Amino acid sequence: MSAHGDHDLGHTVAGWTGTAIGVLGTAVLGLGVVLTSATVLWLGTAVLVLAALTCWALHLAGWGKPTGPRPVDRQAWRTRDTTARHGHPGCLGCRLAGRGRTRPAKAADAAEGAVPQRGDGPLPGSRTRAGAV
Repeated sequence: MSAHGDHDLGHTVAGWTGTAIGVLGTAVLGLGVVLTSATVLWLGTAVLVLAALTCWALHLAGWGKPTGPRPVDRQAWRTRDTTARHGHPGCLGCRLAGRGRTRPAKAADAAEGAVPQRGDGPLPGSRTRAGAV
């Protein structure tokens, strides 16, 4: 049992790495304010963007966690999430990466949006000119 009880606080490799890079970016931003340097401020902003992208990439690689508490045996921060490959339900990061879409394409939907290939004749409802090939 940890100091926090049985709560899953989400300590993951993705979370700790993103936090460490984010703290560094915030420190660089603070240095930019003290030095009144626009260049250092932009550098700090770039490091913060890097922190977000790194955390997102690690989450997608399985080093994050799904929404909600995990089972007790999966709460260690170095435990890899094997469900990340298919996307987590309700996860914005997974949706932005194109994962977790559960709606399969129906045959009726595919038939409605089908475009005839060359040589299949004119589209239904289209007008053709006399003598046009």
